[in-house]
Amino acid sequence: MVKLNKIYTRTGDDGTTGLADGSRVGKDCFRVRAYGEIDEANSALGVARLHVDNIALDHMLERIQNDMFDLGADLSTPTLEDDSKALRIVQSQIDRLERELDGLNADLSALDSFILPGGSAPAAYLHLARAITRRAEREITSMAREEQINPLALKYANRLSDFLFVAARWCNAQGETDVKWVPGGSR
Repeated sequence: MVKLNKIYTRTGDDGTTGLADGSRVGKDCFRVRAYGEIDEANSALGVARLHVDNIALDHMLERIQNDMFDLGADLSTPTLEDDSKALRIVQSQIDRLERELDGLNADLSALDSFILPGGSAPAAYLHLARAITRRAEREITSMAREEQINPLALKYANRLSDFLFVAARWCNAQGETDVKWVPGGSR
């Protein structure tokens, strides 16, 4: 368990931060940007949860927020020679996310248009979390070109953005109140 007695350490005043293995890197490196984006998406998800009034969906989102901390821990830990002690995203987390995504999606009609992010407050916030998660996914992809990563970390981020899209539609009366894009509609 993590225990924090003192919040500031002054060790990052030079523009570096410590990774889970104790090494120090620039705060602008791919790894830090990737887990920083996950943290931002997790924060947006916390705001979305304030507006979700379905207990089952809220429990899913709470589990996902916990997974996102696992994902951040995974991304903040360089691949180790003995990786058995590192907290990594595992396939069962992805499997659960897919099952929950499929369950929500079963209630939705097929899309016949792109939709605008919005419709209801929870949907709008879930779309925001989705867009931030997509940005995190791009950072993780860039990081994977430079360093070895757990491939399930990228897979989880990809599936998470899909889940958040479906959950946003589900919050819009199972897609009935989605706001459809009208190409050229405001010319």
